This record gives sequence, structure tokens and C-alpha cells, in this order.
Amino acid sequence: MRGRGSGNQTPLTTRGLAVTVCIYSPEPGSESRTSSSSRRESEASQQPLEPRERRECGMARMALAAALVAVAVAGVLAGGARAQLVEGFYASCCPQAEKIIKNYVAEHVPRVPTIAATLLRTHFHDCFVRGCDASLLLNATGGKEAEKDAAPNKTLRGFAFIDRIKAIIEKECPGVVSCADILALAARDSVVVTGGPSWSVPTGRRDGTVSLKQEALDNIPGPTMNFTQLLQSFQNKSLSLADLVWLSGAHTIGIGHCNTFSERLYNFTGRGGPGDADPSLDPAYADNLRRTKCKTLTDNTTIVEMDPGSFRTFDLSYYRGVLKRRGLFQSDAALLTDPAAKADILSAVNSPPEFFFQVFAASMVKLGAVEVKTGSEGEIRKHCAVVN
Repeated sequence: MRGRGSGNQTPLTTRGLAVTVCIYSPEPGSESRTSSSSRRESEASQQPLEPRERRECGMARMALAAALVAVAVAGVLAGGARAQLVEGFYASCCPQAEKIIKNYVAEHVPRVPTIAATLLRTHFHDCFVRGCDASLLLNATGGKEAEKDAAPNKTLRGFAFIDRIKAIIEKECPGVVSCADILALAARDSVVVTGGPSWSVPTGRRDGTVSLKQEALDNIPGPTMNFTQLLQSFQNKSLSLADLVWLSGAHTIGIGHCNTFSERLYNFTGRGGPGDADPSLDPAYADNLRRTKCKTLTDNTTIVEMDPGSFRTFDLSYYRGVLKRRGLFQSDAALLTDPAAKADILSAVNSPPEFFFQVFAASMVKLGAVEVKTGSEGEIRKHCAVVN
């Protein structure tokens, strides 16, 4: 169910199963909004929500959506109570939520531009493990290491950023907006701040309660993967070859640590030394990296721009670098080993930027819907790093 509206949560019973479904409640007359209705919404959004209003989350308007209850219930899957995400899920529950997130990202990302790539990568890694449920944000508990303790996530540093947004949202409307939705929205907004596209993010995700290090190691695509491995990893999440190509384009604002690709410079076949470089990497570029960035095989602190000269701007330069055999990771170079993937890259660089923006946004919407928890699944965490 896609469209603009509000997410009202109410317990329903179907075939003896008690579930919580999100009912899509379109605004009356939404097909022809007037300035007066916009004014009423603006005035309402500035009024603090009373406790009962927060609990009911706009329940008074549920009668308007009665005809849609059957549709929502029909969306309950055999494996659990799962309704679909909708745009504007928080329109009545927490009408300022998306604006708060957008404004915070717009204010703070320009001060630390590399946080944009971190937010995008955090959302990506989160969705590949147990779906987009913010399980990556959870701290380890009970002696068991969590997803954030896995090697692919140890260089992520956006956790405090998300925590600050969550704290602001909780003051506005306690217990309403999930960490998973905050992460999805912040990822989108960080792309916009760096000059990339905007897109409507369907919301209504709920937060997971389990986070395991091994699951992150097993599911997150790695920088040394070949194309077959990459494609299988994406297909495991119902993402396509095209999604693999377009989501890789996020590397245009990415950075990499030397230890994630240094074997391409010094020890590709195991012989060792500068002469043992990956032949798929441009020799001049490899030499430059050895001289100016990753001066030893064991360097695990130096960072390198994945799109040199343009890494603060969301654009097509990453793909142009890949075509010049200057992709930093083996997984970047792997895109050229598949004819269909290479053809997609060529189509992007030979088209206006708007083409890439459109297909990237579409793939991000698909990514954000991977194995989501909705309805009665999961919870709405009070603090993103710990379960309630």
C-alpha cells in the first residue's frame, strides 16, 4: 500500500490471531488539498500531543479508513503480522518527525561531510542482516557480541549521530518513531545534502530485538567478493543485478580503509611485494596509492576516497573511475566482469545525471523494504542502542 496518509496502529483479530496492523488513513479531500487544510495541519502539528493522543495516534480518524481494514488484514503473512510500509506513516502520530530528521541532517552533515557515507552504509549493512530493523544499532548484551562488533561495521561511526536524532524525536513524540525509520530517513537526507536525489521513504518499520555478530559476518557483502558472490548476496535479499549496480553507486561519497584493499596493492596472489598487484587495477593508480596513501600492507588506519576529487558530491564520478579500472575494492572492479552490469554502468555515464538519480532512488526504496518488521513485530525502542 503506497501513498500519503497516516499510520494508525490498532489491535485487530483475524482467524483467532491478535495482530497489530497499520491502517492507512488518507486525509479527507487529500486529492485536492486547499491552503486552509494545510494551515490546519500546520497548526495541529505545533500543538504538543497529549498522552492519550499519543496512545491513540489519531484513532479518531480510523472510521475514515474502515474500508481499508480488510486490505490491511489481508497483508498479514503466514509467517507473522506484517503490514506494508506507507508514505507519511507518522502524519498523525508524529507529524514533525521527518522534518526534524531532515533539518538535523541538513545542519550537521555539512560540518562533517564524511558522515553522509556512514549513514548510507549503516542503513545498507543493517538491511542485509535481519532486514531493515536497526539491529545494527544495538549494543552487545549478555556476553554475546552484536552486529556492530563485526569487522565490516567496526569503521562505522554514525551511531551517536542517530542517537542524537532519536533523543530529539523522543522529546517530540515518545515511543512512536522507530530507530529503523530514523536510519532510513537519515540515509536519504544525507544523500540529498551531498547533492544527490531525494525520494519518498515509506515508513512504518519496527525495531528488532536481536543483534548477532556472526550474522553480520555471514550476510554483509564484502569488498573482496567477485561478481557471482555479490549477485548471490543481493539476490538473497530479493535485490536484482540492477540494484547491485545502482546501490554500488553510493561509493561516490564513500571512503575505504587501506586494510580493506591493500592486498590488491601488495599481495594479490600471495607472492607479496609491489609487483604482486591486482592486474584489474590501473597500474598508475595502484602506484599512486602505494606512494601517497597505503604505504604498507599492514596499514589499517589511513582512509582513501573511493571517488577521488569528488567524494563529497553525489554524482557519476564513481562509475567513471570504475570504467578506468580505478575502483578501490575488488567488488568495484567485479562490476566490469559481468556484461549486463558493465552495460548498466555505461548507460549511466552516457546519460544525464537524472537517470542515475532515478534508478538509485528506486533501488534505495527496494533496499529499505528488505525483510522489514511491521505491525506487532519487534518494538519501538526508546534508545536505539538497547532493547526496551
